Amino acid sequence: MKAFLKINENDNIILALRDLEKGEILHIDGETVQLKEDIQRGHKIALTEINENDHIIKYGFPIGHALTTVSPGEHVHTHNTKTNLSGTQEYHYTPKQSANPYTNKNRMFKGYRRKNGKVGIRNELWIVPTVGCVNGIAEKILKRFEKEVGDISPFDNVLVLKHNYGCSQLGDDHENTKQILLNAVNHPNAGGVLVLGLGCENNELPEFKKALGEINEDRVKFLVSQAVTDEIEEGVKLVKEIYESIQNDKREDIPLSELKIGLKCGGSDGFSGITANPLLGKFSDYLIAQGGTTVLTEVPEMFGAETILMERAVNEEVFHKVVDLINDFKDYFIKHDQPIYENPSPGNKAGGITTLEDKSLGCTQKAGISPVVDVLKYGEVLKRNGLNLLSAPGNDLVASTALASAGCQIVLFTTGRGTPFGTFVPTMKISTNTQIHEAKPHWIDYNAGMMLEDGVSSEWVLDDFVNYIIKVASGEWVNNEKNDFREIAIFKSGVTL
Repeated sequence: MKAFLKINENDNIILALRDLEKGEILHIDGETVQLKEDIQRGHKIALTEINENDHIIKYGFPIGHALTTVSPGEHVHTHNTKTNLSGTQEYHYTPKQSANPYTNKNRMFKGYRRKNGKVGIRNELWIVPTVGCVNGIAEKILKRFEKEVGDISPFDNVLVLKHNYGCSQLGDDHENTKQILLNAVNHPNAGGVLVLGLGCENNELPEFKKALGEINEDRVKFLVSQAVTDEIEEGVKLVKEIYESIQNDKREDIPLSELKIGLKCGGSDGFSGITANPLLGKFSDYLIAQGGTTVLTEVPEMFGAETILMERAVNEEVFHKVVDLINDFKDYFIKHDQPIYENPSPGNKAGGITTLEDKSLGCTQKAGISPVVDVLKYGEVLKRNGLNLLSAPGNDLVASTALASAGCQIVLFTTGRGTPFGTFVPTMKISTNTQIHEAKPHWIDYNAGMMLEDGVSSEWVLDDFVNYIIKVASGEWVNNEKNDFREIAIFKSGVTL
């Protein structure tokens, strides 16, 4: 493996690809740079002299400015670099579109075509509580069902979508909880759903049922716990009815155009923007060329790179929706008297990410180069095929839940430091470096770190990755499913009664 990487010809820093020692001499562009100090892998090194207040350039864009003069060979990081970002901004529509380099290959996967035409990649039984008070009841119902039935196939899995809400909430918080749960009930990865209420919560089950619209009554059942004598017995009875209705479900050939994939990152490091995130960007463009859909979220991690996304808006209406997406989230920070640019996290910094621009320019690479066709508010579901943006925070569980709720059948999650969690759809972990893949094979599903190895082309990795996605969409489990790590987290911003 090479010692360093210059990402863009206009950069005034290089990236260490392995741990480097003080005194090492690096040869680049016919010049030599001698390291003034030890440099950890993933961290930045000054390539030229950078004067105080000069821009630090990475990916060809400023990621901040120097707090003091930085000499060639010095470590460039939080001790001598500060973000350029402050306050809110005005934006102007200056569209820039790029041609998608991929074509439709007419590839297929094995999925479940639902009665309403939607496609799932799993055939699972979910119990969706309308309120957190009945989480325990839901778990007891599933345990007794599994014990009495024995073999739960053709269900791929059974789970409770546990959460803490559904009562003592007002306004947007109440609507957010209701909408996320409604979307979960309608998600095509669920072969059947029991909606379980208590009976006295704000999220009343009769109103919830009305809001669902048209449903398959053989596969979606409802139970109010306070309305029956033995809620466990009644719940098991209803689940068994769902179980009988799915006995003939079979996977069938489905075109890739039916895939809806969420794009997420967390525990990022200095390699995120040169391996895993660009891989997801290539995959996003590839899937969109097949007629499919990808969704980028984590709005605070667009700050500093938002104009790149705005330039790619398919029309001026979508441009203004992107502007609202960004400014609404900045106003949310301001409303709560919090700094807009309080990012990156301690783990990000330890991995080599210095400023929010540094993080955002790496983060947004997951979206490739395709046009932005739509922008979704939190809790909205996908309406247009292609690249969509979704309003949600950077928090891993909240953002991943929002992606699943929007209709994504899989969430692709890049990480340089590792994380085990999963949301209620398969949550595939893609490592930015080989070290974390080798250290945590029970967390990491795919190693994008191989892109740093000599002789491994990015297009070969993309082809291999697409083949793996097709396997997962056709039923192969990822690690969060094997570990039974499945959670939902709903965005909350208001008071609790």
